[in-house]
Amino acid sequence: MLKDKTALVTGGSGGLGEKICEVFAAHGADVAFTYNRNETKALKLREGLAKKGGKVLAARVSALDRPGIERFVDEVVKEFGRIDILVNNAGMTSVMPFAMIDEEDWDQVMDVNVKGVFLATKAVVRHMIRQRAGAIVNLSSIAGQRLLEVPVHYATSKAALLGFTMSLAKELCRYGIRVNAVSPGFIDAGVGMNLSESQRAEYMKYCSLGRAGRPEEVAEVVAFLASDRSGYINAQNITIDGGL
Repeated sequence: MLKDKTALVTGGSGGLGEKICEVFAAHGADVAFTYNRNETKALKLREGLAKKGGKVLAARVSALDRPGIERFVDEVVKEFGRIDILVNNAGMTSVMPFAMIDEEDWDQVMDVNVKGVFLATKAVVRHMIRQRAGAIVNLSSIAGQRLLEVPVHYATSKAALLGFTMSLAKELCRYGIRVNAVSPGFIDAGVGMNLSESQRAEYMKYCSLGRAGRPEEVAEVVAFLASDRSGYINAQNITIDGGL
C-alpha cells in the first residue's frame, strides 16, 4: 500500500507514533521519525524498522526546534529523494483542572501541539509543493470535539488542529497535496494512559464496542489516509472512538 513511499512521522517513539512507524514499514514505506526524550526506545524502534527491509532515519529533535526540524527534513530528502507523507503525531498533555493551569502550562501545550505541527508542516510542505504531490495526516483527538473530562488546554489544542487541517487542505489542493486528520478516542497508548479509572469507566459506559482502542487500529487508518488508495479523501476528520 505504501511501497516506494517515504514517510516522516513526528513523535515516533511515543506509544502511537511507534505503531504508525511500524505499520508504515510493514506496508513498504521508508520511514523517518523524530523523537524528543526516549532515546533508548527510539533506537530500538529504528533497529526494528531496519529489519523490515526499508530505509530508516531517526533524529532527536524537539517539536519546537525549527532549525533542527528543517535540517532533519533536508536530510530525509537528501537520503530518500523525497517526502511523500507527513504524519504530525508529536504532542503532549498535562493533567490538571482549569483553575490550576498557569500561563506557562497553557503555552507549553499549545506550543507543542499546535505550533509544533505548524513548524513540521512548513518544513515539509515546500518539498511537497515542488513534487506537486503529498499526503499530510494530523493527529487530533475527540477531546477537541466532545463533552469529555479532559484538560482544557489539551482539548483546545486538538480542536485547533481541525481548523488547521481544513484550511491547509484547501490551500494545498492546487499542488496535489491532501490534508486529513484522525481523531482517536481512548487508546491504550500515549495520552490515553493518563486517564483515571473513573474516566476509563465513564468512557466504557458510552462506548458501543465497550473497550479501548489499540494503537495499531489507529495506525492502519493513518496508513490508509497516507496512501494512494484514499486519493479522493481530502479535508476530512476520521474519528476512531469505538462508537460513542
